[in-house]
Amino acid sequence: MLKCHELIGFVSPALSQGILEYAYQSDKVLYRTVLAAVAAANRVRPLFLERKPRVQRHADMLSALTRPRMEEAAANLLRGWLLKAETPLITSFLDALGVKHDKGVVEEFPATMDDAKLEAAVSALLANHDREKAIIYLNILKATNGVNWPKLDAMLDSDPRLQLG
Repeated sequence: MLKCHELIGFVSPALSQGILEYAYQSDKVLYRTVLAAVAAANRVRPLFLERKPRVQRHADMLSALTRPRMEEAAANLLRGWLLKAETPLITSFLDALGVKHDKGVVEEFPATMDDAKLEAAVSALLANHDREKAIIYLNILKATNGVNWPKLDAMLDSDPRLQLG
């Protein structure tokens, strides 16, 4: 299982840029929160980053977000992007598992999950959605939602379909 800051570093540059660009275009609050966290970590004012050309600013932000101390900001960026931009991916997976949700938001995940059902849901997720996005979601599910399903752990650790790079 990868942590959020590691995911930012391991996904393709096009996808990581796309995630940040999505936040810039569609979720200003999320974007400003991440920008402020990166600025604070670099001991500069957010305005310093805002004055840079967007391409350079985003490259600097993504570089910073790969650091372990930026785990919370990276997690916020990835969760926000997934919930707003990738809702169909999330809902299809949760529906395949039979987990009750409201547009991808789950109050409480089940303590256990049938291994066969999980394998089928992961296979369907990979077949119907972008592989990198599916991998990000599964890692986020494990890292930030307290999902403790041994089969998911095993799949994230050893299934070659769920490895980045």
